[in-house]
Amino acid sequence: MEEQPLLPATGTDGKRPTLLTVLCIFTFIGSGLNAFLSLMIFIFFDNFMKLVPEALKLFRMQEMNSFFESVRPTYFAAIAVISALAVAGAVRMWQLRKQGFHIYTVSQILLILAPMYFFRLPGPDFFSILLSGAFVMLYSSTLKKMS
Repeated sequence: MEEQPLLPATGTDGKRPTLLTVLCIFTFIGSGLNAFLSLMIFIFFDNFMKLVPEALKLFRMQEMNSFFESVRPTYFAAIAVISALAVAGAVRMWQLRKQGFHIYTVSQILLILAPMYFFRLPGPDFFSILLSGAFVMLYSSTLKKMS
């Protein structure tokens, strides 16, 4: 009996480009960990907030204390859901479906906008735009191989 792959490639010619494979693996790791950790912080928010002052003191980052005083558990719930959406998009791209690219791109836009909404920031974080933009552009270069 032949084993079925967990995530079969079902695109135009069935061959996944190496770049797409590498990007998807990075997304599975990065967004998957982000979803899991954000979910854990949401679930154990009170315990997490008790540890924050000690951690900030240990890493000499006491100036971040005011930031953590304004954070709410709903922020972490939103980030967990949006990160899970990014993983879902990567799964669809792994299967060579263009739909995954659109799901992933929307999730990246939401990840950039979420801190602005929850923390009333005047603009997005430059590093987030740079990293998300690079991944979206690299993913877009593989769209021709997707159906």
